[in-house]
Amino acid sequence: MKKADRMEAFVQALGTAADPALDPCYLGFFKCFNEQRYYEAHDVLEHLWLKGRDENYAFFKGLIQVAGAFVHLQKQALRPTHPKDGPRLRPASRLFLIARTNLDPYRPQHLRCDVTALCRLCEENAAQIEANNFQVNPWKSAHPPILQLL
Repeated sequence: MKKADRMEAFVQALGTAADPALDPCYLGFFKCFNEQRYYEAHDVLEHLWLKGRDENYAFFKGLIQVAGAFVHLQKQALRPTHPKDGPRLRPASRLFLIARTNLDPYRPQHLRCDVTALCRLCEENAAQIEANNFQVNPWKSAHPPILQLL
């Protein structure tokens, strides 16, 4: 089975058809993200993003980068001394800043997403990581960020 087919089946299994005005992959991103399934959030939105360049291209790219940054934080938190997962704070910080750059033009909100709040989340996480000299992970599984659609 091709990845595109797997993603379509995955999105159908998420049951995100609650809002017909929004693409199920987009809704699936938020569902996965809020369940701390950041890698899946990245994958499901990437499936939509790869379909083509339109007015949402940079917006989706920014959301994918946010999810990617949280993948780094989550893996680093789970295995902080592992040679591959331990040094993930610097790439996470960089992804937060790149994501903010891609999301910034869509402020204050876009596709029912509070882009201003999302940019603030990116800025705060990057600043915390950098202020602690890339040694302290700001992500806590007990208090993960939640992305709400307006």
